[in-house]
Amino acid sequence: MQKIQEEILVDLESERRVLSGMLNSEEARIEAYDSLKEEDFYHPLHRTVFSLICQLYKRDVKPTFAELLKESQSLNLFRTQQEISELAYIAEHFIEGENITYWLKRVKDSSRLRKFESFLRRYHQMIREKRLPVEDLLMAAEEELTNLMLLDKDDHVDSPEELADLGYQEVERRYLRFKEISEINKGVLPLDGLPTGFDSLNNVTLGYKPGDLIILGAQTGHGKTAFALHTAKAVTIEHKANILYLNTEMSRVQIALRWGSILSQVEHEKIRSGDLTSGEFSKVLQGYSVLSGSGFYSYPCPNLTPEKIVSIARKFKAQYDIKMMILDYVGRMDKLTPNFAEWQILEQIVKAQKMLAQNLDIAVMCLVQLNEDGTLQGARRMKNECDLMIKMVPVTNEEIEQNEKLKKFRDVNYRLIIDKNRDGRSGIDIMIHFDKARQILRDARLV
Repeated sequence: MQKIQEEILVDLESERRVLSGMLNSEEARIEAYDSLKEEDFYHPLHRTVFSLICQLYKRDVKPTFAELLKESQSLNLFRTQQEISELAYIAEHFIEGENITYWLKRVKDSSRLRKFESFLRRYHQMIREKRLPVEDLLMAAEEELTNLMLLDKDDHVDSPEELADLGYQEVERRYLRFKEISEINKGVLPLDGLPTGFDSLNNVTLGYKPGDLIILGAQTGHGKTAFALHTAKAVTIEHKANILYLNTEMSRVQIALRWGSILSQVEHEKIRSGDLTSGEFSKVLQGYSVLSGSGFYSYPCPNLTPEKIVSIARKFKAQYDIKMMILDYVGRMDKLTPNFAEWQILEQIVKAQKMLAQNLDIAVMCLVQLNEDGTLQGARRMKNECDLMIKMVPVTNEEIEQNEKLKKFRDVNYRLIIDKNRDGRSGIDIMIHFDKARQILRDARLV
């Protein structure tokens, strides 16, 4: 019986297999890094190995057996031959990445059972020593057991005092911000989140905030990617934050050439053909120098799935502390449930991105395609999930002639329709200018 109990509480084989999976599979590293802590491992050496693998992973260094030895030497670890032999044994226990969930669960379950056993031992001792009155003892045990058995590690229940304190701090912050607007910034709203790239859109949204899901809709060839890269420029180059750009359509070369035009303001077609003057060539090179020092991380992935997005986002959040992720675009993602209608698939994808934004505390922007009539299939369900829905539509010369509001702008050719804004005004239009030749967007200028 004692041996069986030890096997349940101490599962060294599962610990070895998890660590081996982390050494050999990036998927395993992502899953383990996200779901386990050092204290979940029973064996002290396994705790150390897990910590070293995580440190290497965060530095984007592949944690091979050789790299672990190198890292351990610099930290004066693994000094005995027995420890090195155990590490070599772990490295040989390779498991396929798709099996990692099973072994992770076993390690986690053993860790929870050890905590439960420790709980029982402590309260058994307290009962024997009669430290507390019975009612106090039972209440304390009930609260601790509930937290141990029912709540996940990141769950939190706000007490009345905590919620009131949160409200006080938030109202105070907004009150002081309003004074700042009135007295210092002369009516210009300071951002709560990441810049959008447009002053007018900043004023409406106060920026893209952590946990926000932003949906941008446009028809084919009407600027979805240009909008995405314009946002990336504002966030990574002007705001100095890191961003992950998931691209399902264009090649690495195509993305690079787009950036050359955006940052140099040289026409995209001239860059593509190479028909550049020496001055234009110099401007393009200067633009790439700016891009080189930015926080823009591009991941071309034509065979993207919702599950793969989660893994990639976790990896870049851990290694590069990304503040935003842009998915370009939803319609090109692999459909794992082909029997579903298109709107059902879109709804599932969008719902998953909202959860990801909240779990990683980042802003997520999804690009979607509008129908020819400007509608979006499944828009109502997608609208329910998102925090901000924007439609980018062209403005024709006929519309300008017939609309007095549009005549106030001298170079408007597109507008951003704010279809939903959870934290502010919606149902309004923002007039912009889209220079397709140079892939540049900006606020439209008044006459």
